[in-house]
Amino acid sequence: MAAGTKKSKKYYTYIIKCADETFYTGYTTDLERRLAEHNSGLGSRYTRGRLPVSLVYYEEHNSRSAAMKREYSIKQLTHKEKEELIRGQG
Repeated sequence: MAAGTKKSKKYYTYIIKCADETFYTGYTTDLERRLAEHNSGLGSRYTRGRLPVSLVYYEEHNSRSAAMKREYSIKQLTHKEKEELIRGQG
């Protein structure tokens, strides 16, 4: 990379749907890798016993802070509100 240039890293806030119909929300820099980690049982303690999981929603952010703040706000939503967000009504 040339001096003075910085590759902007993308961050994602995501929602995955577990086999038991619950949702898990997180953030990452690599959606494919993170989904694979979840489905291999290495993603999180919560999803480990609720496999398989599938990606149902994500948002792109320009900073880790923005992704983490959005993750927190989504986690405050009810299950129904998350369903509405996923359907594009939230």
